[in-house]
Amino acid sequence: MASLETWIGLRYLRAKKRNGFMSFITLISIFGIALGVTALIVVLSVMNGFQKEIRGQMLSASPHTEIGYKDPTGGEPWQDLRKVVAGKPEVLADAPYVEEQALLANAGDVRGVKLRGIDPAEEKKVVDYWQDMPSGSFDALQADGFDIILGAGVADALGAVIGGKVTVITPEGNVTPAGVVPRLKQFRVVGIVKTGVFKTDNTLALTHIQDAQTLFRLGEGVTGIRLKLAHPQEAPTFTRNLLNKEQSETIWARDWTFEDQTYFQAVELEKRMMTIILMLIIAVAVFNLVASLVMAVTEKQADIAILRTIGLAPNGVMKIFMVQGAVAGFFGTLLGVIVGVVVGINVGNIVAFFENLLGVNLVGSQVLFIDQLPSEVNVSDVLIIAAISLFLSFIATLYPSWRASKIQPAEALRYE
Repeated sequence: MASLETWIGLRYLRAKKRNGFMSFITLISIFGIALGVTALIVVLSVMNGFQKEIRGQMLSASPHTEIGYKDPTGGEPWQDLRKVVAGKPEVLADAPYVEEQALLANAGDVRGVKLRGIDPAEEKKVVDYWQDMPSGSFDALQADGFDIILGAGVADALGAVIGGKVTVITPEGNVTPAGVVPRLKQFRVVGIVKTGVFKTDNTLALTHIQDAQTLFRLGEGVTGIRLKLAHPQEAPTFTRNLLNKEQSETIWARDWTFEDQTYFQAVELEKRMMTIILMLIIAVAVFNLVASLVMAVTEKQADIAILRTIGLAPNGVMKIFMVQGAVAGFFGTLLGVIVGVVVGINVGNIVAFFENLLGVNLVGSQVLFIDQLPSEVNVSDVLIIAAISLFLSFIATLYPSWRASKIQPAEALRYE
């Protein structure tokens, strides 16, 4: 059964003709808190969705972990690298590769690329984009054929077509009596890949691993092997614990976050800053709650004085207004969580509806290859947002409640 203070606090939340404006301000505070909580949940859900979608695209086009010899010309066979990961249940597949920077030229256009030498049969085990290539296939890469597969962006920039030739210019030149001359080699275009990752499609070129070894004068050496893991999200932890002290002296290891580390750091920073900014909406609503409680204390001075004269302690008076503010904060938070979760889950469909209604495209699929606004409602985010909202609402009740407890009955009743 509710205590007297709780009953009175809940009773004060009801609107009457005398205090209708005060109750209206309280209602505005509740909807303000709900709006802030909803906005925060929806925005973080969309950011989580974008991060998950882009991360998924990256993982479909990139190895989860890479390991290699610090000196690729040392003569160690790449099969020895397989022994490092042999028997580890986390590793589903591995594939050797050679990778160097190079320039591609065609019809007067030049493009910088990452030229990667692969074993087609092995590479299929660690990446997925070979299954849906716009033109050609991995199997078209033949040893000593000097064939090349281009990323879609690279092919467009160079105007390259299947069956055409592109010139590969390596950074290491040939020493001649006239000086150092860049090494040039013509490759035949046998395929085009589209990974869905903008950066990869605009910098990737694939050739057979033996042709890459010949081009870069590595002999039988390789850059390393690429690993596909059962749990890609755990790749950083797996990579840190992969090598022992002795192995780390000659072998390097890095996970899929290595090249895009700054991107993920930027996303996390953006999420923190967006959280802080949107928390201001909740803070404004909480200030409205403070104002409504201060007005309630002012209006109820006579009631407070009567309660004090019949024996209600100051902390009991304080509890009345704390209950009033806490209940308003609770319902505002509850409403915001319900609406935020519902909208967060369905935000893609909601945006698609308005796109069809207005005839505009709000999601740039040309760059992100995303046709619908992604979202992922994270339970931990929702709980943290709700906890912060409830905490701020509770803090908002302290000053008005303390002020009510300090009212002297004689002063309050003097002019009644």
